[in-house]
Amino acid sequence: MSRLQRVAGRDPRAGFRAEGRDCTTSVPQGLLKAARRSGQLNLSGRNLSEVPQCVWRINVDIPEEANQNLSFSSAERWWEQTDLTKLIISNNKLQSLTDDLRLLPALTVLDIHDNQLTSLPSALRELENLQKLNVSHNKLKMLPEEITNLKNLKGLYLQHNELTYIPEGFEQLSNLEDLDLSSNRLSTVPVSFSSLSSLIRLNLSSNQLKSLPAEISKMKRLKHLDCNSNLLETIPPELAGMESLELLYLRRNKLRFLPEFPSCRLLKELHVGENQIEMLGAEHLKHLNSILVLDLRDNKLKSVPDEITLLQSLERLDLSNNDISSLPCSLGNLHLKFLALEGNPLRTIRREIINKGTQEVLKYLRSKIKDDGPSQDSVTETAMTLPSESRVNMHAIVTLKILDYSDKQAPFIPDEVFDAVKNNIITSVNFSKNQLCEIPKRIIELKEMVSDVNLSFNKLSFISLELCMLQKLTFLDLRNNFLSSLPEEMKLLIRLQTINLSFNRFKMLPEVLYHISTLETILISNNQVGSLDALKMKMMENLSTLDLQNNDLLQIPPELGNCVNLRTLLLDGNPFRVPRATILMKGTAAILEYLRDRIPT
Repeated sequence: MSRLQRVAGRDPRAGFRAEGRDCTTSVPQGLLKAARRSGQLNLSGRNLSEVPQCVWRINVDIPEEANQNLSFSSAERWWEQTDLTKLIISNNKLQSLTDDLRLLPALTVLDIHDNQLTSLPSALRELENLQKLNVSHNKLKMLPEEITNLKNLKGLYLQHNELTYIPEGFEQLSNLEDLDLSSNRLSTVPVSFSSLSSLIRLNLSSNQLKSLPAEISKMKRLKHLDCNSNLLETIPPELAGMESLELLYLRRNKLRFLPEFPSCRLLKELHVGENQIEMLGAEHLKHLNSILVLDLRDNKLKSVPDEITLLQSLERLDLSNNDISSLPCSLGNLHLKFLALEGNPLRTIRREIINKGTQEVLKYLRSKIKDDGPSQDSVTETAMTLPSESRVNMHAIVTLKILDYSDKQAPFIPDEVFDAVKNNIITSVNFSKNQLCEIPKRIIELKEMVSDVNLSFNKLSFISLELCMLQKLTFLDLRNNFLSSLPEEMKLLIRLQTINLSFNRFKMLPEVLYHISTLETILISNNQVGSLDALKMKMMENLSTLDLQNNDLLQIPPELGNCVNLRTLLLDGNPFRVPRATILMKGTAAILEYLRDRIPT
């Protein structure tokens, strides 16, 4: 049966009504012709206040070109061409959709985000093949009950509307895998949600929820649950029995206690920042065997238990802005890549050490484990805090294995600094906060042992080959210099994991970084970076943190969404228009998903 005959039963005028002439100004004929061949039509950002009739009737009417051509080639046999399966009419000025929507029964994707819709037509129920429906960023106050007829729907995106409740029968969407209800006005979640047995991702953030139904734990496939920015005071204990849960977001609520998670063996990220949690105990930590990210910032914690060492997989720990006065030395035994401590009244670790970054803090805590008694502690504190008569801090060299000549505002590093090393093992070099215009050549003497180098807050405009010879280097801090490029020889740093290039003069991501396969963290904020190669970045399989804040990026390549290993991607402060700020606020996973959806097929 031809396409024309199939739809004839729906409209008695089918095949006898030519397309309206008014379509030519809003929808080019060439676009419609291409849509008949591909089954896809994109009318995004065309300032449309209504959908032209020729779009609704694209499967029904004889196309304009048929009236001008009596001999059809194979490419022009419009009656044999495909039905419309994907319609994108986002970023327009639509206030309503007509029931003519039923004339597109083959649709699998309907994207109408960023319009001014206040309702959806009842004809929606006839789109039985629909798999993805995006009505985000509109003005919907309610959903039609007919939406529950979309049995094949897998993705439903309703974020940033004005919904106050969910219609009865919503649980009939048994194939739904991704549901976004964030930024609405919901005060309750229906118990019937537990019947959404295929759901993998549920976003309820930025609503007015005061509680979650215990039945939500029956979602056996749910991996991602986002309840950020609500009014939750407690979490039902049943939530801890969700065996498939991997990502749980509970930021910006009113939680006083951290829930226990005895069954959440797969939980990789737990975000409970900006709550009112006062205590962190062993019972809260002992089951988090797979946790990679633990966000506890902006709470009321007074201490961290020794049992924190149970979290052997932990990579990122955020404890900033709490009331913590001391840290257990055992924390130093974790393999953290990121530790945030700002805003705590810490008395046992000096600010200078905290400012040096995660690895320095962990190294300091490990050194304290080795101390045998209080007398050793007092020697440590005195040697580190009292002004030394010597220009070289010998205690730092002998005890902490740090060659420290920082904050001297010196134009060069004196030879006596390197002479003081003698036969001691040095793992860290700190020459920050000086006036260095070049890296001291004698740094090459440490190439067999040094792993951390801090050259921040100097006047470096180039990197010397001597630095590139430090083959055991894992951490390199070059922020606040005058650098605009990096030498190709830096690819010799075959163990480098973290590089900080913030506050320099880079106009592009240095090419050599793409060739350092061990890199896990690149910090290059506050430069002038205008482009990056997403395809090369995808090859950087170990890269988990990329900070590009406050640069000159006019666009973000959609292919960056394929960099699925990224756990932290920071893009704020760039002049690009998409992704929009609302996407950036939702975090790395949402940004990557947004970009992947926009990769040309």
